[in-house]
Amino acid sequence: MDNKLNKDTLKALSDKGLNTDVYLEGIQSAKPLTYWDYVQPEALLNLQVQRTDLPDEMVFIVYHQINELLFKMILWEIKQLAFCKKLTTKFFSERLERISRYFDMLCSSFRIMKDGMDLNQYMKFRKTLAPASGFQSAQYRMIEFASTDLINLIDYRFRKTINRNTPFQHAFEHLYWQAAGKNHETGEKSPMIRLFEEKYLDDFIGFMKKYNNKNLWCLYENLPEKEKSDLELLNSMRHFDHTVNVKWVMEHYNTASKYLDGAQKKEKATGGSDWKKYMHPKYQKRTFFPKLWTKDEIENWGKQNLESHEILSNFNELEI
Repeated sequence: MDNKLNKDTLKALSDKGLNTDVYLEGIQSAKPLTYWDYVQPEALLNLQVQRTDLPDEMVFIVYHQINELLFKMILWEIKQLAFCKKLTTKFFSERLERISRYFDMLCSSFRIMKDGMDLNQYMKFRKTLAPASGFQSAQYRMIEFASTDLINLIDYRFRKTINRNTPFQHAFEHLYWQAAGKNHETGEKSPMIRLFEEKYLDDFIGFMKKYNNKNLWCLYENLPEKEKSDLELLNSMRHFDHTVNVKWVMEHYNTASKYLDGAQKKEKATGGSDWKKYMHPKYQKRTFFPKLWTKDEIENWGKQNLESHEILSNFNELEI
């Protein structure tokens, strides 16, 4: 048994193109792997740089860095789906459930921000952050691009003028989140958006092209017809859509309300946006998979607590 295992092991290493004699000799000289070498906690714990001496700024920084790590995990799962050679409904559902758990964690973690910072401290250190904003999370924008057809991310006022033949650059200029800092009449952009695009525009255009035909909705559309009615998959997609575009957004909205409305005077977001109209889902009705929701559900998007994970009892109600 040991000989067979050794032969199989050597063959597996050889199949990877490794010189097994050299490789095994090298392992003998290698140091034992430790937790700190593998996870790199020292590097991770030295990434927090405060701009003030207010203690609760540390909470704010670490919380957002945790978000970015979770966003990385979400993009990792989406990539596995997008480039799966033989996609099954079971694998699709399992990965969507993973992604939804990450977003569930993100939603519940907003209590760290909502109940874990002193209002007076926050109102002081936030003034040192402008024009930076959580809006500028490139990974979150990539999650959106990788989740749905681009038309579903276009500002509803301009959707009739944009289709699959529209140049990506033009479509980018009419994404829903441009409303957070762009005057569509003059074309003038706030520093928040201008700096964001200077940093990431080329990356975004490349990413949009990469996922144009591989986003989650396209993957669903390309499934065999009989698999599109798989209830487990449908409910996984609905749960993901509602969690990201209603639950997650409303947790963010309510947290912002506590601090910005709780101040003695009306405050704008650090990026300068009219954050209430930009953020609340009832205004833009953002949804990744609009065809998986009934007309009534879309009309009430963000106005009520839709049971997104409930089993669909009447698949024919959907306009797929």
